[in-house]
Amino acid sequence: MSEAETGENETEDETRTGNKLECRRCGRKEGLVTRYEINLCRQCFREVARDMGAKKYS
Repeated sequence: MSEAETGENETEDETRTGNKLECRRCGRKEGLVTRYEINLCRQCFREVARDMGAKKYS
């Protein structure tokens, strides 16, 4: 059976990570912060977290 017959149209990244979500800023699929529906990768989150009002506690 081909992919079209089985209905599986997953890309290689979706197969590898099991994640269909992507960063809404850069499109990366790994390292997503999905809590509170932020949907940013960890790198983008670090860049914009302070503008979003997140505070760093030590």
